[in-house]
Amino acid sequence: MSKYSKEDIFRIVEEEDVEFIRLQFTDIFGMMKNVAITKNMLPKALDNRCMFDGSSIEGFIRSEESDMYLYPDLDTFEIFPWRPQQGKVARLICDVYNPDQAPFEGDPRFVLKKVLKKAHDMGFVFQAGPECEFFLFHTDEEGRPTTHTHETASYFDVAPIDQAENVRRDMVISLEEMGFMIEASHHEISPGQHEIDFQYAEGIVTADNIMTFRLAVKSIAKRHGLHATFMPKPKAGVNGSGMHINMSLSDLNGNNMFKDDEDEQGLSKTAYSFIAGILHHMKGMTILTNPLVNSYKRLVPGYDAPVYIAWSAKANRSPLIRIPSSRGSSTRIELRCPDSAVNPYLALAACLAAGLDGIEKGMTPPESVDSNVFAMPEEEILSRGIEQLPETLGEAIEAFRKDEFMKKVLGEHIFTKYLEAKEAEWHMFRAQVTDWEVEEYLYKY
Repeated sequence: MSKYSKEDIFRIVEEEDVEFIRLQFTDIFGMMKNVAITKNMLPKALDNRCMFDGSSIEGFIRSEESDMYLYPDLDTFEIFPWRPQQGKVARLICDVYNPDQAPFEGDPRFVLKKVLKKAHDMGFVFQAGPECEFFLFHTDEEGRPTTHTHETASYFDVAPIDQAENVRRDMVISLEEMGFMIEASHHEISPGQHEIDFQYAEGIVTADNIMTFRLAVKSIAKRHGLHATFMPKPKAGVNGSGMHINMSLSDLNGNNMFKDDEDEQGLSKTAYSFIAGILHHMKGMTILTNPLVNSYKRLVPGYDAPVYIAWSAKANRSPLIRIPSSRGSSTRIELRCPDSAVNPYLALAACLAAGLDGIEKGMTPPESVDSNVFAMPEEEILSRGIEQLPETLGEAIEAFRKDEFMKKVLGEHIFTKYLEAKEAEWHMFRAQVTDWEVEEYLYKY
């Protein structure tokens, strides 16, 4: 059931003195885009008649086929609480359509909707909840971001050691005003690193919320004279920022399909097959869960990020997938490799599609790894057939290129455009000469 009708939105705009509405959408690399309209243009927007030039958006479409239309999702209407209270600013998240009124295959939101429909046709509703981490850094005299922070706080520290407690407070208040159900917020392990967790939701809502979360966090940080970054590893020698994704399936009546009270681990056959599907397809979709050159600086041993493609039914945080201790209606799996730079629509689509493939094919996962994988002898790792995630973006590109399943999930357009862009990114990185190389080699050689 829809939350808002067109009439509801017209009424709220008048009652709340909304002057501007941002029509938002997301490109294939997870960058939010928007066009702002005044309230006088709202009838046109709600009739799906607002057009933009798709050729100007990287990865979208050729210039000779550039006309694209924005179809607002009425249920995403929200007012930005951090903007002026006279002549307020609101937003609507949009789907992208072609002139022939067909969904644009290069729209990441469309990709996720397709996989969600497949799940629904199989009798499932996909639920997901992220654990979003980010860094807060100072800006320089010209307002540009740095990687400097004055604080030395660590995990769960409190003020005055945690100097950003009030910043997080403002973020949480703003998010709650926009309809978020915030479960927790706290300082993370690294100086300047923070986490805010919001409530589980159906797949498309979670992806929309992640995009809104990033915008809100960055906007509130800027008001405090800080820069918020979701870059996975902005500083060497400290933990990077992940975005663990908790996932479950329910039936169409809301019953958790991952639970089985008769099973030793409390998991159903559906849950085991879902886990097996993700493990099976993990290498091919790593480029979607960890999309940047920098993502792989986080995925190294010693910094609480997973490296091994394994799972654990216990409270073991070293494998890729763990099962949190809550069981019954709260039974879920936690995928620990994604970072905060993901395109949430594509990452969730890949996770769900892989899990559904495991269910369709009746896959079974390998034995649960209930001890610290990082402390295992190499012989044991090899004997158990435990593989590693790609170690670089280059390795992830090669795994993605060979993965016909991921091509089918994303569609030819996004698969090709995404691959081309990541190949270019990897080539540019390989051509750089870093400060570390100069310091290490210039004098010696």
